[in-house]
Amino acid sequence: MAALPTPLARETEAKTPDAEPTVVPKRHPARWLTAVALLLIGAATLRSVFTNPRFGWDVVNTYLRDVSIGRGLAVTLELTAICMILGVVLGIVLAVMRLSVNPVVRSAAFLYVSFFRGTPVLVQLLFWYNLAALYPTLTFGIPGLSLDANRLITPLVAAILGLGLNEAAYMSEIVRAGILSVDHGQAEAAGALGLTRMQTMRRVILPQAMRVIIPPTGNETIGMLKTTALVSVLAVPDLLYSAQILYSRNFQTIPLLIVASIWYMVVTSVLTIGQFYVERRFARGNRTLPPTPLQRLRQMLSTHAPIATGRQS
Repeated sequence: MAALPTPLARETEAKTPDAEPTVVPKRHPARWLTAVALLLIGAATLRSVFTNPRFGWDVVNTYLRDVSIGRGLAVTLELTAICMILGVVLGIVLAVMRLSVNPVVRSAAFLYVSFFRGTPVLVQLLFWYNLAALYPTLTFGIPGLSLDANRLITPLVAAILGLGLNEAAYMSEIVRAGILSVDHGQAEAAGALGLTRMQTMRRVILPQAMRVIIPPTGNETIGMLKTTALVSVLAVPDLLYSAQILYSRNFQTIPLLIVASIWYMVVTSVLTIGQFYVERRFARGNRTLPPTPLQRLRQMLSTHAPIATGRQS
């Protein structure tokens, strides 16, 4: 005769499952409704834009590859590169001056940053363009030297001075924040090894500060690309000014503004991709690198990953 199971055995059998429990993901209906609403709004917007004949997409297609637009784009890229190089180099110098132990040097850098950050960029551009009204001749304190300011300060030179010097004020704060993010013990260790202050800054501090400096510098570069549109008030033949010249002749204002916007967006997208990979390069060894767009695409196309249950083995 078989023995009856004890209460302890029956309780053990009840607690032991025959199979692993099925993990059911939590449903989020609000997210799906929001996504559907956004898709509907986006589709309606695109339909309205591409079916409205007043946008003049045939004119956009015609002038998108126009020679004058291409020349204006080249001037915009040239201005962006020159002004950013000037801003970065002078910004590093100003940041080092802001951290100097000399109060005169520190105060001079502070006054520079305060002035250029406190006045609009457009005002600075107009000021440099009209510098000859204040100084018809430039001597720079050198005997026998006399330069005509009207010939020296061309619209392009005024644009470079206005944008580059203004950018230096913002870059100095970015560089200063990066330098301050490095532990002070690094400078003390470099000094103990016999490195001078400049050697310590160039070989020890700045390479480590690049992780903090690079992301906002990329944003400043993209911002500089769009800020160059202000030089159109100085008749510098940049991308926007070239579009303005064209639509002043054929009165196709909206299509040509769309052409300029498309090229701005293309260059901005390229700069954004470049910024992403530069950030990955300087973030090595500091944190987990984010996946590249190609890696994200591969993850989406790969087989479904197992769902984590939250239990630890």
